Parts: sequence; C-alpha cells; structure tokens
Amino acid sequence: MNYIISCCSSVDLPESTLKENGIEYVPMHYSLDGVDYKDDLFKSISAKQFYEKLRNGVSSSTAQVNVNEYYEYFEGFLKNGLDVLHICLSGGITGTMNSAVNARNMLKEKYPDNKILLCDSLCASCGYGLVCLKAAELKAEGKSIDEVFSFIEEYKSTVEEWFFTSDLTYFVKGGRLSAVSGWFGTMLKICPLLEVDSEGKLIPREKCRGKQKAIEACFNKMLERAGEAKKYNGRCYIANSDCFDDAKKLSDMIEASFPKLKGKVEIVDVGVIIGTHTGPGTTGLFFEGGNDIK
Repeated sequence: MNYIISCCSSVDLPESTLKENGIEYVPMHYSLDGVDYKDDLFKSISAKQFYEKLRNGVSSSTAQVNVNEYYEYFEGFLKNGLDVLHICLSGGITGTMNSAVNARNMLKEKYPDNKILLCDSLCASCGYGLVCLKAAELKAEGKSIDEVFSFIEEYKSTVEEWFFTSDLTYFVKGGRLSAVSGWFGTMLKICPLLEVDSEGKLIPREKCRGKQKAIEACFNKMLERAGEAKKYNGRCYIANSDCFDDAKKLSDMIEASFPKLKGKVEIVDVGVIIGTHTGPGTTGLFFEGGNDIK
C-alpha cells in the first residue's frame, strides 16, 4: 500500500474532500489581470471574487503544470519510498499529461524500483473528481496500485459530464462558438447543452431556449444515462460558476427522483482553471453512467 493517489488542482473538488480521501494534488497556474498565481483551491481568492472579476472584464488565462514542477512533485513522494498513481485532467483539453510523462521518464533512472503510473482521465471538473474518488475508494479497500490503475482505466469511460451555460461570452472567446452564433444565441437566450465526449473534448449536443429548459435537459440526461433512477446508488456532483440557484434547482430535481444516491448531491464551485474557460453562469452535472459507455 506504499503509494499515493494524485491529481491536478483542476479536479474541482474542495480541498477538504481531497484530504478526507487521501488524495494529493499539484497546483496548476492561472493569470488574473496579468498577475500569475498558483491554483490553491480558492484559498487566496474566493469563487465569488474570482467570477465577479471576470464579470467586470478582468482577463484570465491558464497554464499547465510544467515538466520541472511535475519532476519535483513526483520526487517528493518517490524519495520517501512511495509509488505514485497520478490522474490527469483530460488530454482533450490540455497537454498536462505530456508534461507528466516527460517528468516520469526523467525519474526512471534515479528511482528504478518505484512506479509512477499516469492515467488520462478524459474527464474535466468534477467528472475528473469522480475518477479520483473512485481510485481513492479502491485504495482504501486494499487494492494495489496496479489493480486501481486497471480499474479506473475502464471506469473513466462510464463517467457522465454535462454542462450548460447562460453566458456564451467565454465559449466564443474559446472558439467553441463563432461570434455570430454567440450573438444570435444571446439574443434568443439559447443555453447550449454540452458533453465531454469519449476523447475528453467538450462538445455541444443540444440548444435549449432558456435556463429552465437547459436545467430540464441536463436532468433528463441523468434519467437516460444513469440507469434506473430508483436503483442508482452512485455519487452525483454539480459544479457551478457563480450560479448557485441554477445548480440548486437541478439538485432538487435529482434528489427527488434518485432516492438511493450515495449521499446528497454535492454542489461545488467550478475552479479557476475550468472557470477561466467557461466563465460565470456555467453549471455542470457529473454522475456514473449505467446504460452506455461513452
């Protein structure tokens, strides 16, 4: 059992949840109004403050963990005799997995008897979090690092990730929508429903007229994809970027229809890394799929 479960700060789980489950994390980077910061999970800036700055026109950008940072981070565990199972944010939206691979290769000669196993989660935000929590759960059950790695390589494809947004600004900035589509969408109050697909990329799936329709569409995806509602006993997370009321409406619908959830629906904040690209007004739903493999 001499190994740790690790992830990046973009996992969008509260630090308390990571600590409770023995999950280590390495901070990614973001820039706010030209000043660089490490993502410390909303300790130095609150979610409310961060999204208020974005709404006021402050620019934000992100940067992945570089090779040297991964090298130092991994070595901190290896030199203490611990192996590492590190789970990365989806390779469909970032190249951080490549940096982790390069750091691992550099450490092989120095620590030939240790393992660094790397998993591309193909997930984002709390979908990524569900993969990490499953890995931590299996470790707590006494599974070896190889057993956990093999399991989550299969499990990650069952995680369902659905997003909708009431503010198209950042989707236009990120190139997911054209400026013209963004303008018409805003005028018509279109809230696109998006999914993280099997390649770990965020893909538009439906156009919903207004937030309530988007909330209902998101809820219906869980009804369709989670298996029989009365039997579903997995976790469910909802992440929001300063739009708690939308998340709460969706949460209430789910809790009324899924009586055997593993605990209540967890409503959390979208972190600065994902939030920089989605902007305020985005809600994400995450659960374990029962019917289909993505």
